[in-house]
Amino acid sequence: MDPMTQSAQISSSQGFADGQNSAAKESKLSVKDLIHWRDPKKSGLVFGLSMLLLLSLAAFSVISVASYLLLALLCVTITFRIYKSVVQAVQKSNEGHPFKALIDKDVSIPPETFRKHVDASLTYINRALKQMSRLFLVEDLVDSLKLAVVMWLLTYVGAVFNGITILILADILLFAVPPVYEKNKTQIDQYIDLARTQINTTIAKLQEKLPGAVKRSKTE
Repeated sequence: MDPMTQSAQISSSQGFADGQNSAAKESKLSVKDLIHWRDPKKSGLVFGLSMLLLLSLAAFSVISVASYLLLALLCVTITFRIYKSVVQAVQKSNEGHPFKALIDKDVSIPPETFRKHVDASLTYINRALKQMSRLFLVEDLVDSLKLAVVMWLLTYVGAVFNGITILILADILLFAVPPVYEKNKTQIDQYIDLARTQINTTIAKLQEKLPGAVKRSKTE
């Protein structure tokens, strides 16, 4: 084979592989890309669907929302199944079941994948349990007081908002804050540093007056 032809084939195959890799990367849009609106169409679709779901849960019960969603899905699949059957009968074709490819697809979860996710979840659960026992048994007085202040503030939040309202606000902030932060990163970081410095100074003063502060500083 001609060396020039061989090199051309190698470069074309490499270009094809690079194109496939880039296409695969573009198809996998991460959560970070979604909330930063890298692809406005996909981000808008996800934001709209999540808001629609949360607003539906605010107006109806969970059972009603789930039933309506499943009923709508069934209506679409049954209508499409009947439509394809009529088309096949008119055209006298034998295309088979319209969802055959999806029916034959294996949707079972491999045991290894299940165990992997269970082990990962168990790690987070054990870490959370250890942290809760540390806070509620007052291993560190300052950290337990921080938790008490947060819980006290949450009682006021709970008196004003219910759970669905908080989720709706969180969904709006999740998709609104990252783009704003990206555009004004320098100014926001300055204010965050000032607030962090003030908080650390206040906590340091508080630790000096608390009984467990001396012991904690010695152990550190």
